[in-house]
Amino acid sequence: VNQVELEFDSFTSEASTLPASIAQARFVRYVMTDEFAEGCGHRKPEDYAASLAPDMLDNLDNFNIDAKTVRPVWLTFSIPVNAAAGVYKGNLKLYADRSFAEEFEIEIEVVDQLLPEPSEWVYHLDLWQHPSAVARVHNLEMWSDAHFEKMRPLMKMLADAGQKVITATLNIDPWNNQSFDAYSDMIIWTKNEDQTWSFDYTVFDKWVEFMMDLGVNNMINCYSLLTWNNKLHYNDMEKKELVTLELPAQSPEYTEVWTVFLTDFTRHLKEKGWLEITNIAMDERSPADMQAALKVLNDAAPELGISLADNHKSYKEYPGIKDISAGAGSVVDVEDIAARRENGLITTWYVCCADPFANTFTFSESAEAVYSAWRTVAGDFDGMLRWSYNSWVENPLTDSRYRTWPAGDTYIVYPDARSSIRFERLIEGIQDAEKIRVLRKQYNNENSAESLAKLNELEETIKYFNTLEPSNDWNDKLNEAKLLLNK
Repeated sequence: VNQVELEFDSFTSEASTLPASIAQARFVRYVMTDEFAEGCGHRKPEDYAASLAPDMLDNLDNFNIDAKTVRPVWLTFSIPVNAAAGVYKGNLKLYADRSFAEEFEIEIEVVDQLLPEPSEWVYHLDLWQHPSAVARVHNLEMWSDAHFEKMRPLMKMLADAGQKVITATLNIDPWNNQSFDAYSDMIIWTKNEDQTWSFDYTVFDKWVEFMMDLGVNNMINCYSLLTWNNKLHYNDMEKKELVTLELPAQSPEYTEVWTVFLTDFTRHLKEKGWLEITNIAMDERSPADMQAALKVLNDAAPELGISLADNHKSYKEYPGIKDISAGAGSVVDVEDIAARRENGLITTWYVCCADPFANTFTFSESAEAVYSAWRTVAGDFDGMLRWSYNSWVENPLTDSRYRTWPAGDTYIVYPDARSSIRFERLIEGIQDAEKIRVLRKQYNNENSAESLAKLNELEETIKYFNTLEPSNDWNDKLNEAKLLLNK
């Protein structure tokens, strides 16, 4: 069947009408996936069970469907803030070969509650961005105007999900090129002939301003003072070459070089007005390396914040760290989270290749993305971190598998700002968390026997989700819990 198209009518209730433009129909496409197996570690495709997974939501206006096959369609409805409560009915018309084929009635119930705009969501979402992947997939010059224009709809999609953090780099790829694409430099380091240093922040500034213009402006996390290979590089004007150094965190040279940079970086951030929202971000290393890096930071740039991926309860040892993200398997005391929150500090949790649940691999159940937000609420975390918004593999549109991690670990959206079932359900979970926040406030303010009973029922239901090893009926319990949000 050729040129299959979908078209919405307007939606009408007894008292009001919503335009057809509130609805969107997208064709679901399949990508190759594998299995969790042992999680992290090098993998050959032939050693793992392969299958096709429905995930990508294509932006095509029409679709050609082969005989004796099916093609799922994903429907999205964006209800205007001024929509009157009520039950709305409309039709979805199906066309094939430019001719009308079938019609489906759609019913939408709009409840008398208001979800804030994404920019006002409290949920602290931190999905790391990867500009280099966009340049490679679309064959564009890195940091060119065309590159930024190609990134615009992709990063706007992230901003509209409530993203709070801009991902930036300080020098060489801080993760030792673990992704398919290395992270390109945002700050150019130069050692002059007179042995002084200079730093070019042109790209860094352009990237930060670009993301801020899209609405991501709460935090800038800059990686990293502790790179995975202890390396950094710079232009040596005396030698006329790019020099790469290996600087262990406990060496005098490390202290000397990073002190010069951090001092200048602080000056620059002050000029831009970004100092208060900028963190030096690090993945946790050995205690000795951590202490060495933090000493350099505290001595050279005490006004800069710190962001840390924490697997060893380091938040207790370093209570002033502005942004802590605890590994999924870590237990974080709710009293500590509350105390940190009172001091304006952020505490999130993260999943990665080591976590079979609740994750967003392409073979994961899509409801796991929703569950993760409920787990955030149940654990009283401020939000969630996932390292990979768009670290695309070689052929992301067709094969989500990668050489070192379970399929889909490296990205949750697709080129040309194509969303995914995983990403849409992640947003759904965040919206649930925001609904819970609204209802908690409402029920407490009403302070009636009825409202407090509703609040108690909601709180008791939320407790179930404070685990990453739930009962087999977790999806049913999730759906039941969601009903409480729309009463």
